[in-house]
Amino acid sequence: MGDPKKSRKQYSRPRSPWRADQLAQELYLLGTFGLRNKRELWKAQTQLSRVRKQARTLLAATQVVRQREEKKLLDSLRRKGLIGEGSTLDDILSLTVEDMLARRLQTMVFKKGMALSPLHSRQLIVHGHVSVGGRVITVPGYEVGGVEEGTVALTGGAANAVAPAEEQTAAPAEQPAQVQ
Repeated sequence: MGDPKKSRKQYSRPRSPWRADQLAQELYLLGTFGLRNKRELWKAQTQLSRVRKQARTLLAATQVVRQREEKKLLDSLRRKGLIGEGSTLDDILSLTVEDMLARRLQTMVFKKGMALSPLHSRQLIVHGHVSVGGRVITVPGYEVGGVEEGTVALTGGAANAVAPAEEQTAAPAEQPAQVQ
C-alpha cells in the first residue's frame, strides 16, 4: 500500500494530445457534459479503459476463473448503472466515454430537467442545492449508482430558483399588448 498523503493520479493523458480530430472530440464532450477541464474527461476515459481491460482479461482467462470473476465485474457495473440485467462481457466492451460521463451527478441533474444547462447544474451542485438519497452532495463528478438515480433531488430554495427562471423566459411572450 502507498502513503495516503501521496495519492496516485486517477487519469492518464492522451499519447498524442495535438491531433485535430481528438481535440475536436474532447471539446465536444467538454461542452456537452459541462466539464471544467480535460482532466475530468481523462478520468472517465481511464476508468473506462480499466473496466474494458478487465473484460478483455476475463475473455482470455480459463473457464473456472472467468465464471468467478465475471460475476463480480458484472455486478459491480450493474450497481453503478452502466449495464443492465442480463449483460455480458461483450456489452462491457461496447461501453463508451459518454456512458461513463452520463453517470456523473452533474449530468443527471441536467438530464432530469432540474437545471437549465450542464454548467447551471454544476453550480447548483457546488453550492449545495442537490441531494442524493437525502445527503447533500457538492461534488459534480460524483458517480450516481443505479439505485441512487431516483433519489436525486433539489434541496430547499433551489427547487424554487429553477422554476421562476423558466417562467421569466416565457413571461415576455405572454404579455398583453398595451392600450394607448
